[in-house]
Amino acid sequence: MNKIKKGDIVGRISYGKDIIFVVKKIIHLKNGRKMALLKGVTERIEATSYIEDLCLINKEIIENNIRSLEFKLETRIEAKKKNNPKYKNTIEYNKRTKRKNITGKILHLDGDKKYSEKSLRYYNKLGLNAIVKNIPEYKQPKYVYNLLEYYKPDILVITGHDGMIKKESGYNDIYNYRNSKHFVNTVKEARRYDEENKKNLVIFAGACQSYYEALIMAGANFASSPARILIDFLDPLIVAENIAIADNYKYITIDDISNELRDGKKGVGGVGANGKKRIEEQ
Repeated sequence: MNKIKKGDIVGRISYGKDIIFVVKKIIHLKNGRKMALLKGVTERIEATSYIEDLCLINKEIIENNIRSLEFKLETRIEAKKKNNPKYKNTIEYNKRTKRKNITGKILHLDGDKKYSEKSLRYYNKLGLNAIVKNIPEYKQPKYVYNLLEYYKPDILVITGHDGMIKKESGYNDIYNYRNSKHFVNTVKEARRYDEENKKNLVIFAGACQSYYEALIMAGANFASSPARILIDFLDPLIVAENIAIADNYKYITIDDISNELRDGKKGVGGVGANGKKRIEEQ
């Protein structure tokens, strides 16, 4: 008897256990079969699978995957802090010129609690001014306007989990994506805030296999995933940090960022945006 339950870490047998997932929910179907709602442990993907196609993943493999993610995160933080003086402080004061260099403020909405915690730690260790909120993807359109009004960020990250339901077809069908419609609606609400408050947000939106073209048409500056591939956990954070530390007179394109992303422009694309670092006279 298959004893897969909510909270288990599993792999899909038919896919060669290529991705490790956590079981978020067990769905009992009318035909007597059981379906599991899955979310990636180290990938921003959501999927479903029949219970009989799942198997428990060895504890050692789980720990190795998590350690690998942590190592990648910490390695990037240390490299950035060592090689780039821009990461020392959110606000830098130049005594000689009596000017303050202020990096852009980030508001990050994430549908995954653990990713939210890791993202906040990442921003904090780099000295970036960031607020991270764990909000399920389907609730993000409802909350984003008020959060923007309250925090008044320069950069908005809209992410979590996503995935195509049928991978071989339906590329232009918003209903063939698990959460893209929620990301699209969140972008639209953010642009409504922009228009009504005369702001100029830089927006990253999307997760694994998201409907890239719809996100860009809705108003995102950067989005995933042009090639409908899995994106790295760090990809949205890398986009946000690059915009936050770039001077506001400098225009940042995806070409400026792509070499830092795991799969380059296959995973993330965009129309670009001006940086959000500004200088204030004292």
